[in-house]
Amino acid sequence: MRGKEKTKILKILLYTILILYAVLTFYPFVWAIAASFKPYREIVSGDMSLIPNEFTLDNFRYVLGRSSLFMRWFLNSVIISVIGTTINILLNTMAGYALARLNFPGRERIYYGFLALMMVPAQVLLIPNYLILMNLGMLDSFSALILPAAINIGNIFMMRQFFLSFPKDVEEAAAIDGLGRFQTFFRIVMPLAKPSIATQAVFIFMGFWNEFMKPMLYLTTPSKYTLTLGLQTFQSRNGGVRWDQTMAASVITIIPIVIIYLLFNKYFLQGVRMDGEK
Repeated sequence: MRGKEKTKILKILLYTILILYAVLTFYPFVWAIAASFKPYREIVSGDMSLIPNEFTLDNFRYVLGRSSLFMRWFLNSVIISVIGTTINILLNTMAGYALARLNFPGRERIYYGFLALMMVPAQVLLIPNYLILMNLGMLDSFSALILPAAINIGNIFMMRQFFLSFPKDVEEAAAIDGLGRFQTFFRIVMPLAKPSIATQAVFIFMGFWNEFMKPMLYLTTPSKYTLTLGLQTFQSRNGGVRWDQTMAASVITIIPIVIIYLLFNKYFLQGVRMDGEK
């Protein structure tokens, strides 16, 4: 009995700590949403309540209406994130399938080379990438953000692990029905790999959407800015930080990520569970 009581007390203590941590983590996010509906004077007054004393939509009207470039920045981020995610899904999945299923000279060396490259910090590659893009004349363009990030080694590794446990009987049955390698991959393999593909899609989209350092280095024309880079203009306008407008703009930037997660939630959780079981 004492052992059970001790275990129960430890569980209660653990859940209490986790709940407190969740509240501390979630509160700033909720406050940011609440602040987007507050006037500037209420935010700077130091009031940390979640319910606005003076509810207003002027912040969103300014961001979506009078701020002429904001919707352009939003569209730029959508274009870059959607195209980059689509290219990544295709190339990462094909590369993972090739490393798991195809027999070709140097396959193991390429695999271990990928593993070694995973240990290279991304920050180390910023300057070399900048010099390469400058010599190719690709600076200040969307391709400077999309092409260098067209593949992701971590996702290639994840797809390889998925395809290693993929039943070969399915591919053999497709071959008997007369399907070639490409037909089997696009018509049979990819549809059955939806959970893993959805998992990488969520992470890749978030990576493109939240990227700040690369747009800051590669883009110079304001009309080509992404949302993360464009938000800086809200923080330097009128000689100070306009928290009301900045919070409204930040809330708008969160919406696409929430939508993507809700759309892929079912497959995302299934993919994480399958990868954990493997």
